[in-house]
Order: sequence, then C-alpha cells, then structure tokens
Amino acid sequence: MRKFTTLMMMLFVSSLIFAQNAPITFEPGEYGADWTWTVFENESNPALEIIDNPDASGINTSSKVAKFTALQAGNPWAGVESQVGVDLGTFQWNANNRIVKIMVWKTVISDVGIKFATETGWAQLELKVPNTVTNEWEELTFDFSNANNPPNPENGTLGQIIIFPDFAARAQDNIVYFDNITFNAAGAPTDQPTVAAPAPPAREPGDVLSVFSGAYTDVAGTNFNPGWGQTTQVSFVEIAGNETMKYASFNYQGTQFASALNVTQMETLHLDMWTADATSVNIFLISPGPVETAFALPITPNQWVSYDIPLTAFTGVNLADVIQFKFDGGNGSQTLYLDNLYFYKEGSVTEGPRNPIDFEPGGFGADWTWTVFENATNPPLEIIANPDPTGINTSA
Repeated sequence: MRKFTTLMMMLFVSSLIFAQNAPITFEPGEYGADWTWTVFENESNPALEIIDNPDASGINTSSKVAKFTALQAGNPWAGVESQVGVDLGTFQWNANNRIVKIMVWKTVISDVGIKFATETGWAQLELKVPNTVTNEWEELTFDFSNANNPPNPENGTLGQIIIFPDFAARAQDNIVYFDNITFNAAGAPTDQPTVAAPAPPAREPGDVLSVFSGAYTDVAGTNFNPGWGQTTQVSFVEIAGNETMKYASFNYQGTQFASALNVTQMETLHLDMWTADATSVNIFLISPGPVETAFALPITPNQWVSYDIPLTAFTGVNLADVIQFKFDGGNGSQTLYLDNLYFYKEGSVTEGPRNPIDFEPGGFGADWTWTVFENATNPPLEIIANPDPTGINTSA
C-alpha cells in the first residue's frame, strides 16, 4: 500500500507541475487578474488594463475583462505576454489542453494571434484566427493539435502565453477586449481522410520538380504560409503515416518559393486533394507582375482526387519564372488536405511498391495471392469485414 500511495502522489504532483493555470478569467482572485502582463512592440506600450466588462451581454456576462490598446504607431504584431514560468505555470501539450479558446470584443476585423514560449525563448509560430463580428463578444478557437512540446531539455518548458490582439496594420488606434481563455480537450477528428494520398510513381530526378511530396526531393526553402491576410490555417498532419498538408478555415492560401522555379522543361502539374466540404477550389501559378492564371479543380468529396494539369492551362504565366502558388475558392470555414504537389514530364517511370495495402475491394491486398507457412495445417489468410471499426481503424 505504501508503494501504491507513493506512486499516486508522484503522478498527482507530476500532473500539477505540467498543468497550465487556467481558465484565465481576470476576475478577482482568479487567474489573470494579478499576473504580470508585459506589452511589447506597441510604440509607447500602454499597459494592459483589467477593467469592468464594457458590454456584459451575449456570450460574456462576466465582471472583469482585459483591455488592450493597439496603437496606430505600433507594429502589427504588437501584443502582450505573461511572466514566463510564473503566471501560467509550466505545462506540456497533451490530449486535454490543445484546443485554446478566447473571447474577444473588437471594433475591427483582424487576426488574433496566440503562441506559447519557454523560459529560453523557444516557441513555435503563433496561430492566427480572425474575429468575424464587431462590437460584440465572440469566442475564437485555436487548434494546437499539431503543436510540439520542446524537443530537448535545453529548450526549456512551456510556461508563457503571448497574445496578439490586433495582428494587422492599423489606420487608427484600436481597443480590443479579451477574456475567458480556456484550454480544452481536442475532439475526435471528423471529416478527414483515413487513408494516405496515392503514392506517386518513382521518377528519374530530372523528370520531376517537387514542391511537397514524401516521394521526391522537394525544392528547399518554400514558405507554405506567407502572410497574405488569409483566414486559412496551414498545418502538417499525419494521415496513415504520411505527412499531409492541411488547410483549415480555408478561404485562400499562398505558397512562396525561396527562388523562382523554371518549369519550362516540365509538362504537367500534379497534386492530390481531399475535402469533405469545399465546393470550389482553384489553383493558380503566379509569375512576376504578378501574372496569375487559375485552374478550377473538379471536386469529388470524401475521397482523394488526383489532378494532372497540363502546364499549357496556365496561359500567360512565365513558366521560366514561377514564384508562387495560390489556392482560392473557400469561404473561411472549409478544410482541404493536400499532398504530392509537383511538376513532372513524361519519362522513364519505375513503378514503386503497391501501397497502401488496405484489403478494400479494388484496393491493394484484397485479391493478392497470400500463402500461409509454418502454421501446422496452414489455414488460409481470410479477408473479412472489420470486426471492430472504431478508434484509429474504421475501414471496412
């Protein structure tokens, strides 16, 4: 019993050490109210104020809120941060805290950014979500499902929240109120592929110029998330063990190459796309000017669709000087999954291993000749209905 009690105490203490102080409500005696908040990159850096709720209505009738004055002369990334390791405490990302929510009241539409840092300054890029209404309270959701914990002890421990209440250039000073910051469990993924995109064929290096694909060597230095004012949130997720690019809250999204691509020796642009809810998606090639030409992607929902687009479809674009991709057509609420974005020309193609082996009718494995060995009477391998289509495997 003594050992059991000691173990339980260790687990309890561990859970306290790595749990953030939340919810942050700014109410007297609660988290946020007496924290040491530091404003930065905001010209004269007026202090964060904890004030009476100026509009105790709608979704937020609490008594106290935080008031941030974003100065016209301040930088777009002006913000406020907690005292590292003290106010928020220290924590690690886990299944119970990756969905961060914040209530905001704003007079303008602009991005709100949130990121987290360690005592050494280690941090990942902030997530940005715009408000969609003005002059009323709105709750914004930030999905940190793809955020990483610090990879090495020398990087420190997460222990600081950094908020960018008005992440935009300003024509005037803007007042932003925010409140009720919570950390929540991520729900089970919905409306996403359960199988990876089709594996591309093996190609000679001179026959392909890859931007994003695990099958080929990608061009270096590509910026997959340039700041073009989009609502889209770009992340990289694992789908059946394969790295896949995800566009959440999709309206439009750019890709900026480190240096211009000369694709005059190529013939075709390939990509694979999966979406459950998008109804209109266009892809653009862009050369300096800018000169851009769109190609509308026919959509079949809830399955991977492979597109092979002749480069002749991009009339007017200088194929010797391609500087950017762009996708558009979304309304800010839809999600795309993308993979195998590359240019190619026909050449010698070496067929790679047939995969994924999923045993589905028409898929690989279902009609293969499987031979059992060294198993007494060697009963044959059976392809059957999934006896437990739950959890990570809901296949048939």
